[in-house]
Amino acid sequence: MWPSADYSRVTVELEAEPQHTVHLVRNPDRLVVDFEGLDLDSLAGEVANKVRPDDPYIAQIRVGRFKPGVVRLVIDLKSESKPQAFLLKPIGEYGHRLVLDVYPAVPVDPLLALLGERESKPGGTEGVPRIEPWPLEPKNGRRRAGERDKPVAHRLVTVVVDAGHGGEDPGAVGRRGTHEKQVTLSIARRLKALIDAEPNMRAVLTRDGDHFVPLHARVEKARRVRADLFVSIHADAFMLPHARGASVFALSERGATSAAARWLAKRENDADLIGGVNLDVKDRYLAETLLDLSQTATISDSLKLARAVLDELGEVNTLHKPHVEQAGFAVLKAPDIPSILVETAFISNPEEEKKLKSAAHQDKVARAILAGVKRYFAENPPSRGTIAADAPEERTPALLEPVVRRN
Repeated sequence: MWPSADYSRVTVELEAEPQHTVHLVRNPDRLVVDFEGLDLDSLAGEVANKVRPDDPYIAQIRVGRFKPGVVRLVIDLKSESKPQAFLLKPIGEYGHRLVLDVYPAVPVDPLLALLGERESKPGGTEGVPRIEPWPLEPKNGRRRAGERDKPVAHRLVTVVVDAGHGGEDPGAVGRRGTHEKQVTLSIARRLKALIDAEPNMRAVLTRDGDHFVPLHARVEKARRVRADLFVSIHADAFMLPHARGASVFALSERGATSAAARWLAKRENDADLIGGVNLDVKDRYLAETLLDLSQTATISDSLKLARAVLDELGEVNTLHKPHVEQAGFAVLKAPDIPSILVETAFISNPEEEKKLKSAAHQDKVARAILAGVKRYFAENPPSRGTIAADAPEERTPALLEPVVRRN
C-alpha cells in the first residue's frame, strides 16, 4: 500500500503471473479483482490492516471467496475515481506484480495545491524547523560595484525539488540498510524549508511522502507549476565501496561524459521499471520531454546552475569529480526548465552513508544547494513565472533583478 495526495497504489506480488480479472463497480465506487487459484487465507492475511485512515482514496480492502477456485478482492473507494490496473514482470527483488493505481476523477492540480500551501499558516515542512532568510555572501567577501543598491525583487521564483525514488523503489541501499529514498526525502524537505524562507522564492516537492512517482510525472509537475529550476536529489551506490564524493549532473544531447555517468543514468532511468509504470498510458508530457530537440539553451543554463551548486557542495563534502558531468537522465528532460541532478554522496560508502543519515550533514547539503541556486539566480535572473501577490505594479521592472537579498 502506497497512499499519497496524487494517487493511492495497491500492489499484489505473486510467485507466478496471476490469472485475474479487474472491473470497476459504481454506486458506491469499488474496484473488484477476481483471482483464480489463490489461497483465500493467505491473501486475507496480507491485506489485513494495510489501509491507513488518512488514505485519500481508499476506504478499506476486503477479501472473500467469490466461487470455487476464485478469490475476490474488493477495494472500497472514498470517491469517484479513475483506477488503472497493470502487470509488471519480475525485476530486482520483486516477483510478478499486479498494480492497482487509484487516481481521483479530477486530477490534483499542483498549482492549486501550491496556492493553498501559501495561504495556510506559515510554518516549516513537517519535521523540519522554519529557517530564517540568510543573504548570499561572495566567497571573497567582496561585492561587485552597485550590488549594494540593487532592490529586492518581487519576482516569485519557483524551484521544484525532486526527492529521488520512493515507494516500491528504494533506490540504492547502504551497508547499514539506509535507503536512498529516505535520505533524499529528508534532504528535499530541508531544502524546501530553506527555499520557502527566502523572500522571493518558493519550493514545490515532487513527493512529500514515501510513494513512487514516475520520472515523466516529476517533469510534468515541474512544467505545470511553471518552475524556474528543477533540482533532483540522489545518493547513489557504485560497484566499488570506496567511491566517494558529491557530483552534479546535467542533461546531455550527445551521450554521457563518462562511462560512470552513463552507468548512473541507466540506473536512475531504471527506477520506472522497479517502481512500476503503466506503459499503456500515453502521456503527452512524456512525448514532449523525450522528443523535444530545442533544449540547447536549457542545457546551457542547466550547466551554469550545476557549476554553481557543485562549487558550494565542495565546501561541505569531497567532490567525486571537480567538474559537472552530463548524461541522458530522463528526469532532466524538461525542454524549458534548467534541470540538475545532485548526487549528494555515495550511500554505498560506509563513511558517507553515516554522514547521509546525520541531520546536521543533511542540513549542510541543503544549505549548499540553496547557496548554489541563489548564486545562479544572481547571475542569471529569471525572465518568467509568478509575481508575488503583494508586488506593486510600479515595481514590475524589478522582475529582472537577481533574486538575492542584499545588505
